[in-house]
Amino acid sequence: MGANLTDAEKESVKESLKVEKDTEVEEITVDGNDLTKYIKDGNSQARMYSSAKITRLDKGKGLVIKIVTPDNITQVTNSMYATAMLTAGIEDAVVEVASPKPVTGHSALVGIYKAYEVSGETLDTERTDVANDELNLATKFAKDSGIDEDKVAELLTEIKKAIADNKPNTKEEVEKIVNEQLTKMNINLSEADRQMLIELMDRIRGLNIDFGKLSDQLSEMATTIKEKFGEIDPSFWEKVKQFFENLIDSIKAWFK
Repeated sequence: MGANLTDAEKESVKESLKVEKDTEVEEITVDGNDLTKYIKDGNSQARMYSSAKITRLDKGKGLVIKIVTPDNITQVTNSMYATAMLTAGIEDAVVEVASPKPVTGHSALVGIYKAYEVSGETLDTERTDVANDELNLATKFAKDSGIDEDKVAELLTEIKKAIADNKPNTKEEVEKIVNEQLTKMNINLSEADRQMLIELMDRIRGLNIDFGKLSDQLSEMATTIKEKFGEIDPSFWEKVKQFFENLIDSIKAWFK
């Protein structure tokens, strides 16, 4: 729960997240101090409204994201949460996000981090910090550059895959990968935004992330969301289909 919610708003969030239907739920509060723990240079005075429920799944089940109050989460999409959470190291969970009022949705990520650790896991704060910057950049591109939200998430995923496949050793090699993916996807960024993307991906290159496993998790996530919720824009599944067709083509190329 975001610390700045009123009692009435907390009840509204519980209703949205169907907390009362669960037999065992541990409630925790997230405030600015948690923000500074998981995000470097975070504002400890930040106001926290967006909230989340995380339900752990058995190992290998993947990551499922559901925004249950879509009208009140104005910037962050399911796919944006997913790509950031996987960067942070969150695996095998159903994550539902809610807010009783219109908010960007960024602070829910901090709550997800805290809840995940309360459930017995330990997150690398360097990874959570990078994941937050990834989420900020994704929403910036969607808002300022007018790029479709799912296309932004696809771009970030494709760049990560290329980094995993090519294992760049320098920032210049990362820049080459970023430029190739921007051209491939016909995305035009300002020079300032392009440089921010290169900086972010160069930081991700230095993290201890199993990118092959990341692709598997994305596959599991797509299947699970469709089976569990079934209320996704049909165009999303066409993009997922194309994503994995491209991935299969890449795998075939490895053995040539």
